[in-house]
Amino acid sequence: MTFSRSAFACGVLAVLVQLFSLVCITSAANVAVYKNNKYIEATNNDGKRVWLRDTRKPALYTQNFGDCDGNSLINVTRFDAAYYKDNMTVLFHLEGNTNVANESLMLYIGVYAYGEARFDLTFNPCNAQIYSLCPMNRSVPIEANGIIPVSQSDVAAIPAIALSIPDFEGQAILRIFANSTETQVGCYSAVVTNGATFSHPYAVGSALGGFTILAIAASFATAVYGNHVPTTRTHYAHSVSVLVVFSVFHHIFYTGALSVNWPSVLPAFWSNFAWMGGMIYSKPMQNSINQLIGSNRGNTSIVGAAGSGSAAEGLGGGYQISQIYKRSFQHLFRRDANSLTGYLADLRSAEAEEYLAKRTLANATEGYSWYGVPTKPGLPLPGNFSGFAGTLAEENIPASNAFMTGFLWFLILVVIVAACVAAFKWILEVLVKYKKINETRLAYFRDHWTGYTQAAVLRTTVIGFFMIIYLAVFQFTYRGSAGVTAIAALVFLLFFVGMLGAAAYACYYRLRWGHYEIKADRLHVERSKKLGFLPWVGFSLESRRSEKSRPRPSITSLPCWIMQYYDEDAQRVEVHQDEEYIKKFGWLSARFRRTRWWFFALWLTYEFVRACFYGGAAGHAMTQVFGLMIVEFVALITIVILRPFEGARLNALMVYLLGFSKVGTLALSAAFDTRFNLARINTTVIGVVIIVIQGILAIFTLIAIVFGAISSYMSVTRDREVFRPRTWEPYRERYFAHLEKTAPDVPPVRPSTPEQPKEPYFRVASVRREPKIEDDDPDNINPGSSRTSIAPGPALGSRVGSRAASRGNSMWSPAVSSTNLPYGARAHRTSWNEAQHSTRTSQLMSGSRMPNKPSDGNLWEPTQYERMPTPVRSPAPAASLDVRKSRADKGKEREAPLNE
Repeated sequence: MTFSRSAFACGVLAVLVQLFSLVCITSAANVAVYKNNKYIEATNNDGKRVWLRDTRKPALYTQNFGDCDGNSLINVTRFDAAYYKDNMTVLFHLEGNTNVANESLMLYIGVYAYGEARFDLTFNPCNAQIYSLCPMNRSVPIEANGIIPVSQSDVAAIPAIALSIPDFEGQAILRIFANSTETQVGCYSAVVTNGATFSHPYAVGSALGGFTILAIAASFATAVYGNHVPTTRTHYAHSVSVLVVFSVFHHIFYTGALSVNWPSVLPAFWSNFAWMGGMIYSKPMQNSINQLIGSNRGNTSIVGAAGSGSAAEGLGGGYQISQIYKRSFQHLFRRDANSLTGYLADLRSAEAEEYLAKRTLANATEGYSWYGVPTKPGLPLPGNFSGFAGTLAEENIPASNAFMTGFLWFLILVVIVAACVAAFKWILEVLVKYKKINETRLAYFRDHWTGYTQAAVLRTTVIGFFMIIYLAVFQFTYRGSAGVTAIAALVFLLFFVGMLGAAAYACYYRLRWGHYEIKADRLHVERSKKLGFLPWVGFSLESRRSEKSRPRPSITSLPCWIMQYYDEDAQRVEVHQDEEYIKKFGWLSARFRRTRWWFFALWLTYEFVRACFYGGAAGHAMTQVFGLMIVEFVALITIVILRPFEGARLNALMVYLLGFSKVGTLALSAAFDTRFNLARINTTVIGVVIIVIQGILAIFTLIAIVFGAISSYMSVTRDREVFRPRTWEPYRERYFAHLEKTAPDVPPVRPSTPEQPKEPYFRVASVRREPKIEDDDPDNINPGSSRTSIAPGPALGSRVGSRAASRGNSMWSPAVSSTNLPYGARAHRTSWNEAQHSTRTSQLMSGSRMPNKPSDGNLWEPTQYERMPTPVRSPAPAASLDVRKSRADKGKEREAPLNE
């Protein structure tokens, strides 16, 4: 009895407080609503009264929403909320219906930003004057709206950057509880955004489409121009590759196939490239696929995403029923009455509430237009961007429809390509018929247009090989409709057997007249530099290093084995000169170097392995990430070593930029796995880094397309004598010279430098003459005289020792002496040192005479010669020569005159 009286007293008190508050609000509120302008008066953060446009954009607002309970007793058809920073209010609107006969409810609204709770509110709809839920009845449609003032402390947890950062990551969760059972009977989640986003598929996607069409036109033009097949192939190999362009865009978009919890910025950015991956939303196509699939849409949670319409109890950190009903109904009523009194004190008048209710209708043509719509079956919950399902949600394509969507658009692309080639041929024929162009213009293409059409279709299958294989394997993993899975199996076998079989046959067709040998070799890691100063690492085989005159320094080396092919037909032409092979398999090998023509087989194998990791390991994030990192790292090293493309731009784009982007993206994506539990703000920063990496790759791809189009223009005008613009003529000549240099694919020959004369391996610094035996030999004829002459000598009768007899006819003798030198010849020294030779040479050059003095103490240089009649030679006494004399005896004889 006491409890009933207390409850009644509290209820009466709450009603009186509410009535008093409404009276005060009505008398104080001054809301001006003009029929034309529709402005409302409000108070801003500074306390000033301002006029605000009624249709202004909120600072934060919800968009699409989905069922997060799975068994909700309330069918919500409209749920939106908005936060206005200018007047610090939160507006919400709820519409729906139910089959429950009668039930009183408790509502909970929570706002989450970057994985953390930022705002929450629990209230009784009866106290908030939401009469369609007071109580809830199946005969009354649910329609609730309200404006909740908030204070600075309520929104202090929302960072200021959240109002401007692109793709704000937030969720608004509405939970509905039945008071009778204190259980959850409804749950709906909506994504919260600020309107800024990286997703601009109409603008960015259209620009990318224009560049792609330019690349296709440039590549096709170089392929059809010319009558000489090898020359045409050379120019085609240096044009922009459509395969490389699609490989870049496929890498960017299908990175989202990893089963990790992506930050919201990445799926938004990837949506600009979705059309390149075959994910183009078309309502009639999706409706047809839905009819084929039926009700079996697979399990989105298998691929790591929380599906809409399924129970997600842990959403937003979950809830605790004790926190919702932590007091008795009496205390709860009292608390809600008191708290709502404060909220209602700031509510606008009934006139403003009536106007706000009208403007929030779903079919309104003016007023509030920022609401979302319920998500379609098969899509993940809004705000959940996990796995490939979260990436596809940006395109409103369910994961169950991914394979059929991509496959149908691929078939449409094949038909368009074939139709365009055929249409181009018949347009040329019409122009020739009406004399608009010369009959010889593109004659080879017009005669072989069916072969060109076949090659274009097959080339399209090579471009779409990775996409189709991945989508088929993903369909196997997703476990969707049996009919769709059967189609996926058939397409998988067709592409796997057809493409890899065609590649194997192309290799066999060229290599059937030869044999292979496996040889041991070593792979060297070399130290090099890029751009002249940037340290770099290169790779080279030992067999290749031996062919270089100056191999780069090797850091380390690893043993390896190489398979070398030996052609048994030495007279067979090279692969790029074989017109028959180019016509049959040019769609596979035409862009690769002469020595790397077989790279297409390696490329298709690599793409197949990548597709299997992406699709087969869906739902296992770490298996995908680390398995693909190994594959991409090995592929990067292999492609760096091989440098398969003949065009330098394609090698730079494919080998370095694309390879590094794949490895770097995978390494950073590992941080998004839920087991690491990384803060969502940090994941957003990492996501922005990935956007920068892939954005730079995309920009360089567009630049390569532009330069490729210019080079293609030079190629198709190679037969013109006058080239315009004339200022490009030097670049054109250099481009043609580059083609001639790279087409043979032989190692560059360094220009030979003239051989310098070899320097002597020794140098004479000085010469010193040692005494010889013949100098003291009495039988040695003195060559100091070059002719018979009379020279001053010792006085007659002077004693000369034991050598007096032998010196009787010498120049010291007054007698005439004779030598064996011819008349007029000059005797020179037997030995010269370097100083004497220099002095003598300078004197001879200056015409001076040597002084009449001995030069070394042994020989006298005559200063003048007198011409005299030939004297009569007197017989000289016979000189005794005893070969048995020792050197010591001869030395004693030499010293005797000096002693005397």
